[in-house]
Parts: sequence; structure tokens; C-alpha cells
Amino acid sequence: MDIFNYTRRDSSVVNVGATPLGGDNPVRIQSMTTTSTNDTEGSVEQAIRIIEAGGEYVRLTTQGVREAENLKNINAGLRSRGYNTPLVADVHFNPHVADVAALYAEKVRINPGNYVDPARTFKKLEYTDEEYAAELQKIEKQFVPFLNICRENHTAIRIGVNHGSLSDRIMSRYGDTPAGIVESCMEFLRICKRENFTDVVISIKASNTVVMVQSVRLLVEAMDKEGMKYPLHLGVTEAGEGEDGRIKSAVGIGALLSDGIGDTIRVSLSEEPEAEIPVARHLVDYVGKKQGHMLIPGKAFEGFCWTSPERRKTRAVMNIGGDNVPVVISSRLGSDAAPADAAGKDMTPDYIYTGQTLPAERVAGQRYIVDFGVYADLEDKTGVYPIFPYNAVPLISSVDAPLKFLVLQFGVDTDEYTACLKSHPEVVVICVSNHQNRLGEQRALLHDMMSAGLTNPVVFCQMYRHSQDEKGNFQLEAAADMGALMFDGLTDGLWLMNDGTLAAGDITATAFGILQAARLRTSKTEYISCPGCGRTLYDLRSTIARIKEATKDMKGLKIGIMGCIVNGPGEMADADYGYVGAGRGKISLYRRKECVEKNIPEAEAVDKLLKLIESDRAANAAG
Repeated sequence: MDIFNYTRRDSSVVNVGATPLGGDNPVRIQSMTTTSTNDTEGSVEQAIRIIEAGGEYVRLTTQGVREAENLKNINAGLRSRGYNTPLVADVHFNPHVADVAALYAEKVRINPGNYVDPARTFKKLEYTDEEYAAELQKIEKQFVPFLNICRENHTAIRIGVNHGSLSDRIMSRYGDTPAGIVESCMEFLRICKRENFTDVVISIKASNTVVMVQSVRLLVEAMDKEGMKYPLHLGVTEAGEGEDGRIKSAVGIGALLSDGIGDTIRVSLSEEPEAEIPVARHLVDYVGKKQGHMLIPGKAFEGFCWTSPERRKTRAVMNIGGDNVPVVISSRLGSDAAPADAAGKDMTPDYIYTGQTLPAERVAGQRYIVDFGVYADLEDKTGVYPIFPYNAVPLISSVDAPLKFLVLQFGVDTDEYTACLKSHPEVVVICVSNHQNRLGEQRALLHDMMSAGLTNPVVFCQMYRHSQDEKGNFQLEAAADMGALMFDGLTDGLWLMNDGTLAAGDITATAFGILQAARLRTSKTEYISCPGCGRTLYDLRSTIARIKEATKDMKGLKIGIMGCIVNGPGEMADADYGYVGAGRGKISLYRRKECVEKNIPEAEAVDKLLKLIESDRAANAAG
């Protein structure tokens, strides 16, 4: 795979109704209804809102035969109003429901984690090789008749693996690992290949973006080895809502799209389904602008593994590099040189670039970066560090400072900057690019540095041009640009710049949000919340708002808020607490993987969750 030059992955075409995906087709956009699938009129109306927003597929939860059969009425309702958008049935736990849904939907999603295997219990199971092979035969016996029904009815399928619902069988043999996630998918794909069933789309999703990206990369590699070209559906499950949900989705989906991977996407937000569509559309359109760029002659470092990268080994220069969390640099020019951000002290930038001047009154403890010429003339250099453009490399030796920054771009004289960096361990590289494919060019510089044995830390600097009312687009673009670089293990810091009217505090908060979405640095409470679907039988959105308001200052805490049990405990596996729908108006509460109370009335559940958190925090403080 060429990690420097953008081309879309070669995938096969799958016919989903009248809207094919894969091959040379555009990346398709989709969403999922939150209505009861038995509510024909409500489902039709919500589907129309998704379609009018630009959705190209509409998915509906299909938990029973009754819901599967009602897809016929929903499909008819849409067609009678002039909408031919394909419907996708979302099936868990019951293979017979998938058989029925295949008669009425253009595509059926099944989950390998619960198609034949029983629901996940986190129990360790022991299998001999013969017993394990027998379990695979059970899957094939159930799965092949389903494929035949789909073939007869021209119905496509999606093999949709969720990290949160891996079977105990897979977990017992492979552990809770990307390798296990991939094998869960490959077991079903091998059957499809043997049966010559080609209308298959695949997905691997997780709320953990690191797991999601690594698993998809491994899946692409595994399919290549076995001669498979099935198209990919991308998504970050339970991404949440608002800015955090958008950033988290863009970090994960954007990292893969930027490498040419992905044939359809869904941005899962805990909002109205139609709100997902413009987010997905902007993400696809933005990454698509890389198409046809000038060749980047990058050469991959021999020790780099794209499927399972480790963090690049760097020396620590003060608090940058080494084992330190990635830093955030912020630009504050002219009168906007104060570091205070509305987001609070946990989102105060580590360094502030002020250019040609320093603020009249420096904030105690705040570190500043100034142009090297200004630095040389300062009387009080405490907490101030110089930055050099590339053409000033010869001057670095003449300036005495414990930390220096050097702006570098791929394509400059490699011998000159290599000699400089080897002789100046105090230099931190600011990696920039104005290339059409900035990811490829920034990767190329880092791979050159690794090949040269350089261990200077690297901060990625990205420039944008957005007004304040385009903040959402800025967040999506910055998250997409940084995703692959972070998952490649190359990031010691992040510097987002904007030539426009965006508030400096919003830019800084976005940088911290991106690092948290990639699990590189925690600066606030994290919420793992699903978008809801027809299985959700409580007021999800108002519950999320109430929990967030009460816990927003609990930095480092992870709280899962899930509509139902399908992915709940699994996706919340590393959450501190979980709030999971357990039936109409009933909630179960979790402390990590343990269910501590079941079937709580919805009206009492949020207060009980907060009391559980308060009780645990008090106990921890006491002892």
C-alpha cells in the first residue's frame, strides 16, 4: 500500500437496490432511523427526512419477525411517495429474522458476534481445535441458506462486526483484540467466497477509535492475502453528540478515508438521524479533494508497520516527546495573546506562539514561542523559546535556548536538516505542508526522519481558513487530517492555525478534542453514547444532556450511555460507568463490566447513576 499518495482502494461493486457502492462509485452516505420499525408512518417520515438531507441508504432496526415483515409496508410507503432509496434491515440475535428481512429490504446487516453464537457474557470458553471447527460448521449451516435467500431476492448483505458484541467464542480464542475482531469477520467472508456470493459489504466498528482504525487496517490486509475485494462500510460506534461526537467520528473515519479506504460511511451521532448526513457529506467531500494530487516521492521507513504501528521513539525535550502526552500549541497574535480559554485550565495550551511580540503581562507558568529574531533581543527569556523557519537553519547554533522549534516541510534539503537535528537534540520539529494531500507529505517527512535515525520530537502544524460560523467544518477537517498521523504513532504535538475569524479558544479546544478522540491525551469527561434506534425505549437525548451536565467537570471519567443491550456492555468495556436501556422505561447501571443494578425506573436512573459515582469517588478519596 502507498501511504504517501492518495488513491481509493480497489473494491468490488455491490448492488444495493438502484444505488450500487464500491468500485468507482462515490462514497455513499447513510443513516439509521430511531423510530419503532412497527410504526410505518413514523418510519417513512423519518426516512424521508434522512433522504432529503442527502442520505443514500436508510437502515432500520429489525429485532423480530414482525418488524422484518413491516419493512414491506415501509418500503411501499416510500415508493408511493416517489422515494427509491434502498432500505437496510439491521438484525441481531435471530438468524430467522434475517431470512425474513431479506425478502423486503435491499440489504440486510447481520452481526457475526450474535448471528449463531449466543450473546456475549464475557465468560472464558475452552475449545479444542475440533470443537472450534464444529462451531464454524454450525455457522455455515445457518448462514448458507440465508445467502441463498439473498441471492434469489437480489438482496445485498453487510457483515457488520462490532467491537462491543464479539462472541465469547472469539474472545476466548483471540482475546479482546483487533485480531479477534478481524477473524470474526473473516469467518463469514470465507463462507461467502466459497458460495460465490459477491453482494457483500463489510464493516468493523468500535467506539474506541484506535481499535476501529487498527482493526480495519488489519482487515484490509487479511482480505488482500485471501484475494478479497469486498467494499467497506466505515463508522465509529457510540461516538456521542455535538462537537465531541463529530470530532471523534472524523478522527476515525477520516483516518481511513484519507488512506483511500471506505465505500460508504455512517456518522453515528446521538442526535436526529438527518443531522448525521451533512457531517458525513462534508467529511467525504473534504477527503475526496486529495484525488489527482501531485506525486509525493515518499519512501517508507523499513521498520514501520502500517497495520500495527508503535509510537515513534523520540527523546524528550522538556515536556515534548519521549513518554510525554502530545502538547498543544496555540497562536495568539497581537491583542489576542492571553492564554485564557473558556474551556478552563485543562484546555490551556502548553505553548503559545505570539510571533513578533510578547504580551505586556505574561501569565505565570505559561510558555511562549516567538520568532527567533525577537528571542535574541529579549532581556528576560524565562519561559520563552525561539522558532526558526527552515531557511534559518544555519542560525540555530548561534542562539542559546534549552528548547528550539524548527519549521520543516518535505522536499527541503534532507542532508542539511539531518545534520542540524543530529547536532541539536534540543530542537523540536514543526512539520508543515501546503500540499493537496498534506497527510502524504507530512508522513513522507517523518519517514525520512526515521530512516535517518532522528529522534527529535515532531509537532504537526495544520493551517485552515474558516470563519466562526464554519467552526464545524474546521473541526471535521482538522480531525480528519490528524487521524492517520496519530494512529501511525507519529504525533508529539498538535498546532492548529486558522486564517479567519475563528476564536482562538475554539481552535485550542478542537486540538484537545482531537487528541482525546484518538486516546492520546485526556482533558475532560468522555461520553460513549449511541445514536439510538428502534430498540431504544427511553428518552436517550434528554438523558445524555442531564448526565453530561452533572458530570462535565469529572475529567478522566468515561461514562457509557446506551440505548440497549446489543453493544452496551461491550462498547463500555473500558468505561467507568454505564447506563443501559433494559426494556421500556427501564435502565440497568454498570460499574465497568459489572451490572450493579437492573431494571431501574427511568425516572430514578440518572440520580442513581450520579449517587453511584459520588459514592465511589468518596470511597476512593477515603482510602
